Amino acid sequence: MTDFAERLLGWFDTNGRKDLPWQHPRDAYRIWVSEIMLQQTQVQTVIPYFERFMKRFPDVAALANAAQDEVLQHWSGLGYYARARNLRKAAKVIRDEHGGTFPDAFEAVTALPGIGRSTAGAILALAFDQRHPILDGNVKRVLARHEAVEGWPGKTAVAKKLWDIADKYTPGNNVAAYTQAIMDLGATLCMRSRPACERCPVAEDCAATLADAVTMYPGSKPKKAKPLRTTVMLVACHNGHVYLERRPEAGIWGGLWSFPEIEGQAADWCEDRFGSHVTRIEPWQVLRHSFSHYDLDIQPIAVRVDAPLSKVADNDGAIWHQLDKDLRGGIAAPVNKLLEKLKNVTHD
Repeated sequence: MTDFAERLLGWFDTNGRKDLPWQHPRDAYRIWVSEIMLQQTQVQTVIPYFERFMKRFPDVAALANAAQDEVLQHWSGLGYYARARNLRKAAKVIRDEHGGTFPDAFEAVTALPGIGRSTAGAILALAFDQRHPILDGNVKRVLARHEAVEGWPGKTAVAKKLWDIADKYTPGNNVAAYTQAIMDLGATLCMRSRPACERCPVAEDCAATLADAVTMYPGSKPKKAKPLRTTVMLVACHNGHVYLERRPEAGIWGGLWSFPEIEGQAADWCEDRFGSHVTRIEPWQVLRHSFSHYDLDIQPIAVRVDAPLSKVADNDGAIWHQLDKDLRGGIAAPVNKLLEKLKNVTHD
């Protein structure tokens, strides 16, 4: 075991996080779900979602047998909804090809939808104490600073250097504790801004600390101006109901309920879709939603239609949702904001 690992484990014994809900009991299913939720999301945000998710989907079978709408509903608010869809897909594979037991072979785990090298390594290390290096965002930051690895970790050459370092430091035993320890170090001390180097167990030989250049590592992603896209969403109301459509599986908000995006005049769209006339049209304030690669300006157009609801029967791809009822299924964050606004205004 390297001196780096020994110091990190010594720190973890006293300071590590050992009471997270997915650590008790420590099984592969719970660890897998937590690792997926923790991608792009902080621990304190994840905890209540994880606890609700486990209450409804306590094991692989419950998740595999659940309807996608229900899984997305329990994911609503966490964002990056492909994670939830892939969780369900992977649960089906585990049920059908692994007898309902989470596999313990690296190749089998990385073959599951939504699981890459680092996530697979973390699951196998934490659940089975297998030796696999990991390289999530926190670990990249720790290692880039300790070894003064220049460049953005998203570049292939930089990532390879970091993987080699991660492999060098990962011990052959006590792997579960080491894996949690290096993640905890990045999350609680070696933070992006204002790192607590004075309390870090590996600061004495940290190249970035010794050079007084901690905030220079890891290198930043080359900046590009975010493109701005626009869309028009139709908020069609009738008799305390609002019209929603399920988005295609591919693309943003895949499988979630949303207001239809339209081109042209709202009145013409309603006549074509519902065979009805519009009795009121009200443009709302533009709502901006930011994605990682672009910003989206949504122009909501609220309309009241006079068609009976029976003119458009509910089906798997479209519903008239009663506003005072809970919606079964996932809803994208900006759509949910518009629904909340709709509940506070009168259209009928």
